[in-house]
Amino acid sequence: MSATLKINEIYQSIQGESTWAGLPCVFIRLTGCDLRCTYCDTEYAFFEGKKRALDEILAEVLAFDCPLVEVTGGEPLLQRNVLPLMASLCDAGRTVLIETSGAHDISAIDPRVHRIVDLKCPDSGECGRNRFENIPLLTARDEVKFVVGSRGDYEWTREQILSHELCSRCAAVLLSPVFGRIEPREIVDWMLADRLQARFQLQMHKMIWEPRARGV
Repeated sequence: MSATLKINEIYQSIQGESTWAGLPCVFIRLTGCDLRCTYCDTEYAFFEGKKRALDEILAEVLAFDCPLVEVTGGEPLLQRNVLPLMASLCDAGRTVLIETSGAHDISAIDPRVHRIVDLKCPDSGECGRNRFENIPLLTARDEVKFVVGSRGDYEWTREQILSHELCSRCAAVLLSPVFGRIEPREIVDWMLADRLQARFQLQMHKMIWEPRARGV
């Protein structure tokens, strides 16, 4: 029996976040997540999906002829077969990103993959699930993301950045607002006041399409 993954959707769009923002990208969204963040915008990926063979998934993704691919969810690391899929995409010459919650061990991911680790702030309701053992594993290929919903979230984020020396561990440290919960300018003002050496970002895809739109 061939290896499978439960897939919610595969589509091409532009990358809306990270240092790769603005580039054409094929997204592979896996089904399932063991976190329930208060601001989650992909609840539909918790359960919706279909089991598909890895070779079928790989063929569909490569048919887009797009150099950049992101594996996301849900939480993609809940499915073990995501590891050989990412390795196969790298073998095929694709630049591969994975966005993971940071609640799961990232050590088994192919070293060619760029890991975007989303450390959960207190307002997410899932801060206690952060796996801080991942931090020493970060390399210059990786990025760390914080989704900030309040001043308290920002102060917690600042403490993690400084205490773990994140800016020197990885390619980028990213701060973004919880969409619709906090004014983006507030976070920018705090960052400038603190001379915080991190990168502010907005979710570009939510500026282009309706914020809850799928497949974009």
